[in-house]
Amino acid sequence: MYLHLGRDMVIRMSDIVGIFDLETSTISNTTRDYLASEQKAGRVISISREMPKSFIVCCPKNGRTLVYTSQISSATLLRRAEFSGGDQNA
Repeated sequence: MYLHLGRDMVIRMSDIVGIFDLETSTISNTTRDYLASEQKAGRVISISREMPKSFIVCCPKNGRTLVYTSQISSATLLRRAEFSGGDQNA
């Protein structure tokens, strides 16, 4: 299954480590430091030029972690994931 993150970007559900709300999660210094280090390493992909509302951490089978920022809220992305069968353990 795939999850549409916005614009023309889709990713495999099996690659997703987590979907996070950008506003609430960046209150933590640890999260800000993590995002800054991923940005510096060139592993952050911005999907839109709009203000991002969420970020998605992925680890594909090749082992290279990627972070996508999306203008779509984390709640909407989670609903999309559930709708598309992302909760396969239920």
